[in-house]
Amino acid sequence: MNIKIPKISIYDKYIFKQVAGATIAAILLFTIVWIAPEILLNTVRDTLDGKYSFKTMFLLLFYELPKIVDKAIPVGLLLGSLFTFDSLSKNSEVTIFRAIGVSFQRMVVPVVFLGLFLSLFCFALKGDGTPFAENKLGAIRGEVSTAQYIYTQKDKAGHPLLAVIVSKAVGRKLENVTILDFSSTIYQDVHQLSTVYNAKLGYAYDDKWILKDIMRYIISNDGIYIDIKHQNELEILKGEAAHNAYVLMTYSTIKERSINTKNLKKYIKLLKKEKLDDEYNYNLNKYIQRSMSSIICVLLAIFGCLLGISKPREQRVVGFTIGIGCVFLYYITIPFFDLLAEKSILSPYLTATIPVIAFMVAIYCFYKLKDL
Repeated sequence: MNIKIPKISIYDKYIFKQVAGATIAAILLFTIVWIAPEILLNTVRDTLDGKYSFKTMFLLLFYELPKIVDKAIPVGLLLGSLFTFDSLSKNSEVTIFRAIGVSFQRMVVPVVFLGLFLSLFCFALKGDGTPFAENKLGAIRGEVSTAQYIYTQKDKAGHPLLAVIVSKAVGRKLENVTILDFSSTIYQDVHQLSTVYNAKLGYAYDDKWILKDIMRYIISNDGIYIDIKHQNELEILKGEAAHNAYVLMTYSTIKERSINTKNLKKYIKLLKKEKLDDEYNYNLNKYIQRSMSSIICVLLAIFGCLLGISKPREQRVVGFTIGIGCVFLYYITIPFFDLLAEKSILSPYLTATIPVIAFMVAIYCFYKLKDL
């Protein structure tokens, strides 16, 4: 089968140039509006107070940009294509294009190519750029991540073998760790505790966790402490279990946007292996959303073209209001879909693709409405 690739014409160059210029302007405007009110003001104030040097101030503002730009790109594509096609309509250029045989589908080809290019950039930004910038911001601000976590080892039947309760973790240093060691005997589907350890200090290594300065409480089958002793050191969670527990504890305090795509995929596999369903569903949903956001970039570019097509006397504000309303609705419903996925109400594959389906339906409806 021969696939004909459309040749680049002067009309393609003209539309591409117009949409690209308007899109870049919209992205810059969105970024300035987002960063100026609070981020810029607080950073400048801290610099003037002597908390940061001017060099550090510029680095902080620079590393704030990726997480703003990855949200600005879809909005910029929508507004850029909408503004361009609105101008083409008002100047009767769309009518001229159609009169010489250039269909609407052919007119949006350069817009789709621009959308594809920016969608790939957006995907790379979300996957690697934003996580890198978030970690840099934390390092510059001197933020120390502390964690509170409970890790449970289970047998093949799902019964608990060991529960590790970490009251505070700073990096690999653990403080006030409680270990619940369960008996192999089951009473009415409940495992009886056999020993409780409480350690003042501990260290989480990749191959083992070591606890120090420990009080050991041995418990009878009746739930009574029958022996209490002090123990200098104890090794727990050896091998793969030690590594998995540390990764789970570390990522439990990190936002999804601070984890690059490669590590997020590994984290999701680990959550599935450990049968942590809520965390697994939530992070799988966010992982799929990263890919879906690229598709949404292209759909918003096409949607903007449709909203921009109007009659000569039709008010421009109508298309802009619909476009901004759709984008606003998209962003405010993301947390709602995240919750539906986390609570297993809907599959993460569905919650992540619903916005894509909604925009495709909107494009189809407006295409029929405009009678193009």
